[in-house]
Amino acid sequence: MSQVTNLAFFRARRGQSEALGAALAALVEPTRLEAGCLNYDLHRSVDDADVWFVYENWRSPEGFDAHMLSEHLQTFLKATPDLVARNPLHLNATSIFKLE
Repeated sequence: MSQVTNLAFFRARRGQSEALGAALAALVEPTRLEAGCLNYDLHRSVDDADVWFVYENWRSPEGFDAHMLSEHLQTFLKATPDLVARNPLHLNATSIFKLE
């Protein structure tokens, strides 16, 4: 199976950026402990403090699918309507060219 990269972008509702950031930060540790996780990194835009994104790599599509069903992510997803201005943008990719 090939490695999966996912980028998930979130725009906070007005006044909810810090709460969204805290909710996203709470995902980092339990996600990094998942068997299929290679990395899970949280970022905040330097141009717009309401924009956050997660850069994550998974050993396989199955690892990513298991993450999407994990209890900690499901809890986060239930809270997102109150925190995000619109649906998150998810980009899934697989590597085409790797530097050796």
